[in-house]
Amino acid sequence: MSLAVCADVGSTWTKVGVVDLDGGLLVGSAAAPTTVGTDVLHGLDAAVAAATAGLDGAGRAPWYVCSSAGGGLRLAVVGYEPLVTAQAGRRVGLSAGAHVVHVAAGRLGGADVSALRAARPDVVLLVGGTDGGDADTVTHNATRLARARWRVPVVVAGNVDVRDEVCALLAGAGVPVTAAENVLPRIGVLAPSSARAAIREVFLRHVIGGKRLSRGPRFARLVRAATPDAVLTGVEVLADTVGGDLVVVDVGGATTDVYSVLTPDERADGPGREVAGSLWRARTVEGDLGMRWSAPGVVRAAVEERLLDAAGQEELTAVAALRAADPGFVPSSPGERAVEGRIAALAATVAVRRHARGAATGERSGRDLRGVRLLVGSGGVLRHASAAEAAGVLAAVLGDHAGGWAVPRAARAVVDASYVLAAAGLLAADHPQVARAVLGAHLG
Repeated sequence: MSLAVCADVGSTWTKVGVVDLDGGLLVGSAAAPTTVGTDVLHGLDAAVAAATAGLDGAGRAPWYVCSSAGGGLRLAVVGYEPLVTAQAGRRVGLSAGAHVVHVAAGRLGGADVSALRAARPDVVLLVGGTDGGDADTVTHNATRLARARWRVPVVVAGNVDVRDEVCALLAGAGVPVTAAENVLPRIGVLAPSSARAAIREVFLRHVIGGKRLSRGPRFARLVRAATPDAVLTGVEVLADTVGGDLVVVDVGGATTDVYSVLTPDERADGPGREVAGSLWRARTVEGDLGMRWSAPGVVRAAVEERLLDAAGQEELTAVAALRAADPGFVPSSPGERAVEGRIAALAATVAVRRHARGAATGERSGRDLRGVRLLVGSGGVLRHASAAEAAGVLAAVLGDHAGGWAVPRAARAVVDASYVLAAAGLLAADHPQVARAVLGAHLG
């Protein structure tokens, strides 16, 4: 067999899948704790060894690795107007697999630069002005960063008329800078591809090595993408494979991510169009919803959404605090597994509600998920659950008629039990047909 090793180095667990490139099937898999405390290569090498045990040719297989260890990619967006270029930049950042930690709009002042610095971004996405439009704001903001002796990498994706000037200004002040096409070349037209690729390049070139996850350069050489970026690519390939709208909800220990791919609506170009453009392939990150570090946030959000009454809040508050205090907690009894399912169902339901309402993506009219044909559940809590337990979590999402959003009319639910979305996303560039085959075999 001709094999490829696909690995995701997560904040808690490192997951590995071995793909047969000839047959388009997953032929081996394993997981090991992510060894952030020592060197992430220890956990990665252990997981790869377990996944490839007994497979001929595994020693010659190329490695495709993505990572969200060390907090993943932290992105700040600096734009022109809160509801236009800044919002467009935020949407692009989310689609690039970033956790958007700060958004600033308008001409930066001293306090604004201090707030930006306090957010501790790994990358700054500097946007502003449509092509041929406002040039003063993006130039002013670049000048502010240059004078502040800014050293965090900057991706410039604003008005192309002044892009070279802005890049030269930043580079002359010692700021690592990468140029990209405008994320909003015209009002209502969102163009994420170039900026997304630039953010990916900066993540690989500057961020991974800077997190000091490994003592040598080998890990930085192995990593090809931030994990959410790889997963979104896998989601896009899956949407093309199944030929319809879909949603993926990934319930993690610290965040719950929601991905959706929708069929473009020609009405979006009409008089009521979004001025910041429509992103038909989108991702949102809910940093207060998770199974371990953010478990108390799930309880609070569920109360706010009226998914929990006072008795339910009292019952779950203590167990959520226990999970937050001990992220390595593993349920060992039927009762503990039932609690895991309840927390996961609440996290998934709230996350998809927020995604559909559009608040997290900045869309005024939300995201219309009524035509979704496939709901995919992901995350360790679903992969390690029984079929009935996982089905119950996804049924809660599809049966959520009280959240102020229209649920899918006829959707099939499936769990990414073999963790093939990330693997397919990693393989998509070099082996597109294999990526489609793997997804079709395990999710289609």
